[in-house]
Amino acid sequence: KGTILSSFSWSGKQPAGQFLTHSAITGSHPQRPPIARLDDTRLSTDNRRMATPTIALARRHDAALLAAMSRRLVEAGLQPHWTESRIERARQHADHVVLTARLCGSLAGFAIMQYGDDAAHLNLLAVESIYQRQGIGRQLLHWLEETACTAGTFRIRLEVRANNTSGQAFYKALGYQQTDWVRGYYQDHEDALRLERDLALIRSAGPT
Repeated sequence: KGTILSSFSWSGKQPAGQFLTHSAITGSHPQRPPIARLDDTRLSTDNRRMATPTIALARRHDAALLAAMSRRLVEAGLQPHWTESRIERARQHADHVVLTARLCGSLAGFAIMQYGDDAAHLNLLAVESIYQRQGIGRQLLHWLEETACTAGTFRIRLEVRANNTSGQAFYKALGYQQTDWVRGYYQDHEDALRLERDLALIRSAGPT
């Protein structure tokens, strides 16, 4: 099994690694949008195995690989919702960021976030099993949070399966708090916990 660090919807200090900011890659800041979902599996990070992935915007030929990862790691047991075509549309849309993490050229993980005026929504986050517990999920999420802040959006939202206790622990360890329990959120089949983090509170608090 892979890490279901997923948030998928129906409807500071920079971490280690090579990071290409959205503005550096595109020459502009992303617009902002709505909300999606989330699932994860490992909680703690093994500091002895911290990876230094290359994190960059997804390329066109990545869509099929990301859709396959979503089916295996995020949407297992459900009718696939994040298809290759949908991911490609998100990649091309101004209010979405489709992000990948690679190690030695191999796809290790990915994330999709949608930016809105009031909040950003983490749609998907997944890390392949062989790359888990190396900080990759945290680095992907941190990149997206920093991009949201740059765009002036400080509230991040996501959903995670109600039975995905490790995924819930992952996000809560990073400061996300439960705001709701949504019955039948996943295709009327599974409940979801809605989580949220207000980055503005962290910035206003300053260094501790």
